[in-house]
Amino acid sequence: MDIILIPGLWLDASSWDDVVPSLVEAGHSPRPLTLPGVGATGADSAGIGIADWVDAVVAEIDRSAGPVVLVGHSGGGNVAWGAADARPDRVARVVFVDTVPPPDGADISEFPLVDGVVPFPGWDFFDHDDVADLDAEVRAATAPRTRSVPGRVPADTLTLRDPRRHGVPVTILSGGMDAQTLPAMLAQWPAFDTEYTAIRDAQVVRLGSGHWPQFSQPRALGEAIARAI
Repeated sequence: MDIILIPGLWLDASSWDDVVPSLVEAGHSPRPLTLPGVGATGADSAGIGIADWVDAVVAEIDRSAGPVVLVGHSGGGNVAWGAADARPDRVARVVFVDTVPPPDGADISEFPLVDGVVPFPGWDFFDHDDVADLDAEVRAATAPRTRSVPGRVPADTLTLRDPRRHGVPVTILSGGMDAQTLPAMLAQWPAFDTEYTAIRDAQVVRLGSGHWPQFSQPRALGEAIARAI
C-alpha cells in the first residue's frame, strides 16, 4: 500500500525518517512529503496557503496506481482530510497522528509572523504534556531540523465540499486520549463533533505519547500505522 506521510507545521519529509523502516518492514511503500514553501522566505512563500498544501497531496494521490493511505501529523491532519475530500474514491484510510478530522472552515492555529513566515517557536512554547516525552537529547537533535512555514498556512481556513469523505475509514492515533475520552472532548467543540460523528468508520487508538511520537517513539508509531492499515 502506498502511504503518503504528511508532516505537521515546521517539519519536512525527514521528520518521518525513523518511522519509515517499520512501514517498509510491514510491506508498504511510504512516501514522506515536504510541503510547498516550507523553509522558504516570506517573499517566496507569500502566495502559498493551505489549499496549495492540499493540492500537493492530491497530486501525490494522483501519481499512485491504486488506493493510498494518508497519514497526517498535527496540522498535517487538516491537509490529509482536505485531500481525502478531494479524492474520496482514492483514499483507503486516513490516519490522524495526535489530531482529529477538521470540519469545513477550520484552520490549524494562529502563530506570530516574522518576516512573512511562521518560524518554529521552540519546544518550550508548547504545553508540558505535548513535549514531556521529548528528552533534552531529542529536543537538541530535532529543533535544528525545523523549518518556517508560509505565513498564510496556519490561519487559512480549510474548504471541504464532498460528503463522501465521511465514508473514508479513519484511525486517530492519539497521544493521550482513548476511545472514550477523545469523543468526550470533541463533544465540547460542536463543529468538530459533527464532523467526527459523520464518519462511518472511525477508530481511536491511544499511543501513550506526547504530540510528536515520530520523534519520541518512532518505531511504535510506525507499527501503529501499519496496524491501522
